[in-house]
Amino acid sequence: MTSTHTSFKRAIATVSAASALVLAFAACDKSQLNIANPNNATIDGAIADPTSFQLLATGLLVDQRGQRSGMITWMSAVGRESYSISPTEGRPATHPVIGIVVNGVQKLDPTGFAVAPWGGQYGTLRDVYNFKKTVAAHPTFTATQKAAALGFAQTIEALSLFDIVQTHDTLGSIVEIKEDPTQLAPFVSRDSTYKYILNTLDAALASLNAGGAVFPFTLSPGYNTAATGVFNTPPTFIKFVQAMKGKVASHYASTTGNAAAWQTSLTAINASFINSAATSKADFDMGVYATYGAAPDVQNPLTQATNSNLYAHMSFVADAQLKADGVTKDDRFTSKIRFGLPIRSGPEAGGLPTTGSSTTGFSIWPSISTSIPIIRNEELILLRAEAKLATGDKGGAIADLDIVRTRSGGLPPSTLTAASPNSDILLGILYEKRYSLMMEGDRWVDHRRYGLLALLPLDIPSGPNKNFVAKVSPIPQAECLVRVGKTGDLLGPGGLNDCAP
Repeated sequence: MTSTHTSFKRAIATVSAASALVLAFAACDKSQLNIANPNNATIDGAIADPTSFQLLATGLLVDQRGQRSGMITWMSAVGRESYSISPTEGRPATHPVIGIVVNGVQKLDPTGFAVAPWGGQYGTLRDVYNFKKTVAAHPTFTATQKAAALGFAQTIEALSLFDIVQTHDTLGSIVEIKEDPTQLAPFVSRDSTYKYILNTLDAALASLNAGGAVFPFTLSPGYNTAATGVFNTPPTFIKFVQAMKGKVASHYASTTGNAAAWQTSLTAINASFINSAATSKADFDMGVYATYGAAPDVQNPLTQATNSNLYAHMSFVADAQLKADGVTKDDRFTSKIRFGLPIRSGPEAGGLPTTGSSTTGFSIWPSISTSIPIIRNEELILLRAEAKLATGDKGGAIADLDIVRTRSGGLPPSTLTAASPNSDILLGILYEKRYSLMMEGDRWVDHRRYGLLALLPLDIPSGPNKNFVAKVSPIPQAECLVRVGKTGDLLGPGGLNDCAP
């Protein structure tokens, strides 16, 4: 009885305490219960905090950094540059190159590892949208400071959309970010997407030209190092924007057949930081980079120091050309490829034939803090070679490819001449790009925009696990399902026309 009575008294005490707590809350002003969510930043909050604008700018750079490594991982797999061969997880190797069969047609699976960058880029575009609103409403920024900040944001916007159109360009993309994130903006065509990106880069140039001498925030070290160049002020950042405009315009011209865009590309590249007098690795490496580091920063996700699953495609070994001695391979091959990794087979479940097994990796990122290029001088010289070829300057195109070929690759000059067919000169440029820009995310796109995907190697050309070369990345299934208001699996991947369950 005593025990029961004691328990009852404790229960009464508990109820009384709870009642007192309720009364205490009732006596408070209800506005005191409206606690701001610290994970849901607002424009007004950003303006009120003097330190927030730097954080917003840094956030865009962090977004861009994450996109860069993700793009390389995906595009190097479909472009036959690398495999992520894990002994316990086969999908990163198989999904991008085997896909699924829909109505007798082999396509990439739109639900997993085969989906190219998409959500991260649109997350960045939402961040850009909020950044622009913060700039416009900032109470202490001068018109010059606002112009500089806007030019920076417009550049990040263009780069994010460029990632998307490079990989999904058959259907175009979504270029509008609405105030209400629950409202779906429409798809626009590939042509409209490229024009929007080029117009956005032109707008960035105009903003930066009005942006004075300094940004109202600090850029990451990838825009400002003695080794790779200084692009951390509006006047120097313009050189980076021109470089990216040249690349976008060349892709637009070659993908859509818009001949006028080739001249746009050539003009922009010549206004960038291109240096034809490059002789050293440092000269060729001049450019803008995504930077990484040890904790609390994010480490380079591709580094051979920790990424034990990243293997080089076997064809790099066979296809590397020889130097004048007839024995030594291309300097770019010997400096970027390493051997002796534990033997692994891929990308077929159950293993490949011996020729499909690899012990070959990369020596491109030796440490967790090795930077990954966004665009470099070496790429600009080869992009200019493309533009010169397309505008009829075959001799100039060969001269540019030979700058890279002889000085970066250590190879003898090309045997191409102005009398060579355009197709042969293009293949010469693509060889130089393959080894100069190894694992920088270009090979698949380059072959696709020139209609040369059939030149990429197949490891399994037949049988139940045959692989193929994707012509386009699918629109993610989740995007399609939301747009048709349905759930479940789609009949097939790769486009709004397939968005019916």
